[in-house]
Amino acid sequence: MRKVIRKWFWVWQFDKEEKWLNEMAARGLALSSVGFARYEFEEAEPGEYTCRLELLAQYPNHPESEQYIRFLEETGVEQVGSYMRWVYFRKRRALGEFDLYSDNASRLHHLRRIMMLLLPLLIFNAYIGCYNLFLYMQNHFAVSLVCALLSLTIAILLGIGMLLLERKRKRLQTEAQLFE
Repeated sequence: MRKVIRKWFWVWQFDKEEKWLNEMAARGLALSSVGFARYEFEEAEPGEYTCRLELLAQYPNHPESEQYIRFLEETGVEQVGSYMRWVYFRKRRALGEFDLYSDNASRLHHLRRIMMLLLPLLIFNAYIGCYNLFLYMQNHFAVSLVCALLSLTIAILLGIGMLLLERKRKRLQTEAQLFE
């Protein structure tokens, strides 16, 4: 039996998303397909799989990404699916532990990659919002005000996400310094 669940996670909530996917696996629903805010599950033994997700540096069909994915598959990892540059993996628990990041440096690198994805979007939305606000003040077009408010709201949300990622990055850096 297949079950489809529609659920939204912000980009900076990737760890929350991963935790939810593993909770579903613990209940006997193994991730089998992904899409935009769409997760498809198949029945499995409870706790049979561990799920991980990662934002790749390139799209999954890029040669470097394909080589990385093939390497993971050689260790028993299955690529369940991808959405944009996000790739969803699962591995049977019987085949051993499954962690994509072996140390804090690789975790920090992944966080930096996510932040570099969000930063241009934040800057773009802030610029468009301010520009439309300026247009509204000049011409009093309601469309400019709506566009300004929408863009600035998106910029604020992205800013909050960046702050949360930065807090997580600082915590990981502090942990890395403690263990040096």
